[in-house]
Amino acid sequence: MVKVGIIGSTGYAGAELVRLLTGHREAEVIWYGSRSYIDKKYADVYQNMFEIVDDRCLDDNMEELAERADVIFTATPQGFCASVMSEGILSKAKVIDLSADYRIKNVDIYERWYGITHKSPQFIGEAVYGLCEVNREQIKKARLTANPGCYTTCSILTAYPLAKEGLINMKSLIIDAKSGTSGAGRGAKVPNLFCEVNENIKAYGVGTHRHTPEIEEQLGYASGEDVVISFTPHLVPMNRGILVTEYAELKSGVTDGDVRSAYDRYYGNESFVRVLEEGRYPETKWVEGSNYVDIGFKIDPRTNRVILMGAMDNLVKGAAGQAVQNMNLMFGFKESEGLELVPVFP
Repeated sequence: MVKVGIIGSTGYAGAELVRLLTGHREAEVIWYGSRSYIDKKYADVYQNMFEIVDDRCLDDNMEELAERADVIFTATPQGFCASVMSEGILSKAKVIDLSADYRIKNVDIYERWYGITHKSPQFIGEAVYGLCEVNREQIKKARLTANPGCYTTCSILTAYPLAKEGLINMKSLIIDAKSGTSGAGRGAKVPNLFCEVNENIKAYGVGTHRHTPEIEEQLGYASGEDVVISFTPHLVPMNRGILVTEYAELKSGVTDGDVRSAYDRYYGNESFVRVLEEGRYPETKWVEGSNYVDIGFKIDPRTNRVILMGAMDNLVKGAAGQAVQNMNLMFGFKESEGLELVPVFP
């Protein structure tokens, strides 16, 4: 059994890690880290874990945890993991960081978009971007994995085959994204109060959202060119889910069959990416509680654009599920272990 420690176990992503790992046959959680709830029973923080998890919350001492765990998940705000990371920790335990600290290879871009100084840039080069469907072989050999963001996972996977195959004009890509409120975290914030969110939909981070450079960087690797996108996220009154709608100009002569073939080529054998049949388009309800990403597309010949759509659960494939998928690859387990979850409906 792999011994697992979770720093930030009482946030939404951390709690989802706990939920998934309780059903994992190869892993045992030995450390429920939470700075806010030290010595409080985990089941008193999340009552759904009553008589499932008996442990108490511990602190966020990564040095001590590395002595006891084989792998550490850091489901923490930006800056924490970078501030404590050391060669000593990585020599004893593998780390899967759910924050953005090691996702972006250019430290100047990271510091500009996140507004903080990176405390351990020496580890950025070796960190593997943990998008399993793209970087599977590198992840298997990693000791530090940067778990992708929720918007980014959905946005990148939805466009990746077309970017990789050169089927779209990468300078024309526009991404309209919508997320449930759990994506904003568990902290108390006025814009996320029930009365602020219910019966409402609103754009935020317009032109400034921090996932923008992450999407641009990864699609740039795929396409082999500099990518600049327009990305606008929206908050919708539901607990879970992300839906992205992407618009791009098709290259000359690209047909519906070319687009379908590209998706089949890259995702035909993937366990967690489902390319929908013609005329069917993704809905967040069809992936809720699961590690699936559903993708659909439609070519608009009138505008010579392709409309791409992707849906996933932001807390599973967009955070904890993807992190567990990365752990499975890093330790040689079956990639789908602990993640064979049927979506919840209704």
